[in-house]
Amino acid sequence: METDRKRALLEKIESGYSLPVMSVVAVKLVELASDDACSVSELTSLIEKDPSLAANLLRMANNAFFRTSEPVATLQQAVMRIGFHQLRIMALSLSLRNTFPMGRIGVMDYEQFWRISLYRGLLAQSLSKHIKMSNEEEAFLAGLILEVGLLIFFDIFLKNKNEKDEFEFYSLERLLIREKERYGIDHREIGEAALRYWRFPDRIVETQRFCGTGTGGSNMIPPLACVCEIARVLSEKMLHHKEDFHVIFSEARETFGISDEIINDSIITSLEQVEEIAGSMKLELNKERDMLELMEKANRTLGKISEKISQIRTGQPLPSFDTLDAKAGQEDAVTYTLQAVAHEIKNPLIAVAGFAKRLAMKIDPGSENGRYVRIILEEATRLEAALKEMGK
Repeated sequence: METDRKRALLEKIESGYSLPVMSVVAVKLVELASDDACSVSELTSLIEKDPSLAANLLRMANNAFFRTSEPVATLQQAVMRIGFHQLRIMALSLSLRNTFPMGRIGVMDYEQFWRISLYRGLLAQSLSKHIKMSNEEEAFLAGLILEVGLLIFFDIFLKNKNEKDEFEFYSLERLLIREKERYGIDHREIGEAALRYWRFPDRIVETQRFCGTGTGGSNMIPPLACVCEIARVLSEKMLHHKEDFHVIFSEARETFGISDEIINDSIITSLEQVEEIAGSMKLELNKERDMLELMEKANRTLGKISEKISQIRTGQPLPSFDTLDAKAGQEDAVTYTLQAVAHEIKNPLIAVAGFAKRLAMKIDPGSENGRYVRIILEEATRLEAALKEMGK
């Protein structure tokens, strides 16, 4: 019976039930986004039918990220400035964003939802560029709307109810389980049905089916879905203030084989771009605050590393793993010390130091954040030297 109700609901959603109405321009943009034969003039003529969208795209073309010496005054110039494919995807992203409200309604914080979504989209775009698994602009769009089903789920089940629990934006697996237990369906299933109704390309629709470590790594899922899943993990760990800094890197590294260098570059690139794109999407966002929160997370991790090092006896050299006779159940002091260094200190320290070094090359050294990152880098260097000394 429950399966029948779920099937009936999905069939209704695929027919448009309870879905916000996308503008005519947005629906046409979905078609153009997957049509390489569409022309610049065709795209320009379409966008001109939505004055608000046209104004936002012109503003985007003139922002610091895209701007060169001369400002642009027409949409055709904007197409040339931003690039045809990227403008097409950005126009669709803006249209989708305008389909939903902002602010807070009940337990749904739309500002926070779009903040996480924008970082996820930018991370997906940057990752796609590095690992060459999918089209960069398409990766941005797929990452941006990956959890759009949550907004529809809220409208169907929770909008007019007195729910007390906040949405767990930073624990997707737990949220999906809770939705399934309470309502017999989760928001990813609703999102897949909605994207089908809106006629998104199949490769974007199928990203809804993959979530969590159970996906089996990059060899088990389609390329675009893999990029979106990595970006989802990174954005959740990056923006969740309760997570330790090195956790941002661990799952992407261990499950998907993404190097720390690529993760660092993707995070910093997203921080460089996010404020300009957010402004065009009418989203309140402060990249300096987000960067500061990330550095504070890194600094807290260094504090834990420093405390751990101070607890380890340094009076004698440490043997290597190769020289240990590790018998089953053995828990002698040397084994414990090596494990503590290898697993609780070394990887987190490498993660923080790598991030600080990369960030130091990107931001103004005289700014408040520039001075803070220099302090973090100096402390990371000191701890690296202390760890190296212990291993002699």
